[in-house]
Amino acid sequence: MTTKTSWSRRWKTALAIGLTLGTLNMNASEPTPPALKLVASQRPLVIGHRGYCQIAPENTLPSFKLALTAGADLVELDYYHSRDGKLVVIHDGELDRTTDATNRWHQKKIRVETKTAAELQSLDAGSWFDPKYAGTRIPLLTEALDAIQQGGVTLIERKGGPPADCIQILREKHLINQVVVQSFDWEYIRAFHEQEPEQVLGALGPPGRFPDGRKLSDDDKQLNARWLDEVLKTGAKVVVWSDKVSREAVQLAHQRGLRVWVYTIDAPSQANKLLDMGVDGLITNNTSLIRKTLALRGQ
Repeated sequence: MTTKTSWSRRWKTALAIGLTLGTLNMNASEPTPPALKLVASQRPLVIGHRGYCQIAPENTLPSFKLALTAGADLVELDYYHSRDGKLVVIHDGELDRTTDATNRWHQKKIRVETKTAAELQSLDAGSWFDPKYAGTRIPLLTEALDAIQQGGVTLIERKGGPPADCIQILREKHLINQVVVQSFDWEYIRAFHEQEPEQVLGALGPPGRFPDGRKLSDDDKQLNARWLDEVLKTGAKVVVWSDKVSREAVQLAHQRGLRVWVYTIDAPSQANKLLDMGVDGLITNNTSLIRKTLALRGQ
């Protein structure tokens, strides 16, 4: 069970972060945008990884809708650009794993950006997972946003392309701070923040390499003060890390006004360990199980 002391500590942390984030919404008469509310929440968040990808084909509308039904606070997705410049929702840079592109076009390792949006949406993106999802399409980012934002909040992960394309869609659909945007490319996050400073952003880590090109050792992949200071330079408000975190690192993040979300957590034992450290969100393939884990903790 959660003690009164830990609840008090969590509330104070949430209040401090909420005040920090509140600077993004200076007009007190305006309602706080959903993304800001979630990021400043005092309770741990459950984030559906590529939707509810344990029971539906990842990054598809059925997967997103199931994640919402299961109670995901945010629904995560990934996007690339098509050959004609449309933002399409898919995780891999190649089409082989999650579509019938190899059979359709009799090639392997077909890159997403080599096909138009119309060609990509002609593919079957569901049968690989289960025959009952035959005919499921690769969604456009705009379609995914329409589906998720009706009852939830989208966590958008950029896989390729400049910030301007995503910003344009968010502005046109009036979704600035109605969603959260994240990327492993911290230069992208920094540029996004410069172009749209009000948008809540997440810095995914650990990065693949140091800025000077050196590879990271296992020790380097641990979340620490150095990484947190670099995240602050990007303008991000959320650190989205692997399970290489510690109670100390989470506390240091909170002291800097940052939230910590951890991916990809499917085991209750691992979830409880991270929650005991004070992490603020868990990205999971199994939304229902992690929801249950939180419920059993009395959250």
